[in-house]
Amino acid sequence: MITLEIDGRTVQARPGQTILEAARAAGIRIPTLCYLEGLSPRGSCRLCLVEVANWNGKLVPACATPAEEGMRVVTGSQRLKELRRMVLELLFAERNHICSICVSNGHCELQDLACELGMDAVRFPYRFPGLSLDASHEKFVYDPNRCVLCGRCVRACSEVEGAMTWGFAGRGVNTLVEPDLGGPWGESETCTGCGKCVQACPVGALAERGVATAEQEKRPQVLAEVTERRPRV
Repeated sequence: MITLEIDGRTVQARPGQTILEAARAAGIRIPTLCYLEGLSPRGSCRLCLVEVANWNGKLVPACATPAEEGMRVVTGSQRLKELRRMVLELLFAERNHICSICVSNGHCELQDLACELGMDAVRFPYRFPGLSLDASHEKFVYDPNRCVLCGRCVRACSEVEGAMTWGFAGRGVNTLVEPDLGGPWGESETCTGCGKCVQACPVGALAERGVATAEQEKRPQVLAEVTERRPRV
């Protein structure tokens, strides 16, 4: 076992476990958005940044950094709180996250994080990109205006379902998640209609058709459940 320190507590981790996994096993909360149990870590949202005190305070993503012997990890310094709040504000400003008219209002991880981190205002100008909604699928709807580019739908589709329908297109602020390298979702030749991408989505970008806002609660844990039930070779 590996022994490290997280927020002054001595924690043990198995070889290969990440800082996030070790912290969760010890009951220590680290905010995440792009991370989802059952999928490979991506480390893109940077909300799980922590400081490693004996690495000169270096910032590392907890979800993608292996726990090492003797680490002294800080998860909730004022510096980290300010950085996480700034990341959240930038996410809200980049697309159209108006909670009052969102299908995931009350069931949204981005909304929950804003409440947890005390983000009650955005200091950056909103971009309001005005992207086209894709309602071509018979079972689901995709609204890129509410996408946070976490990549959970992409990984759920490729790693769990194996369809590889979703992928990233474009660069920078113009990046989009698209099915089959572009085109309407309803015309996809690879989509199986399983809905794993919808369950993995932490916001209102992917939703079920004909389901009221109050009933749009998702089960992202289904990805881990499916993975665990599969036989290990």
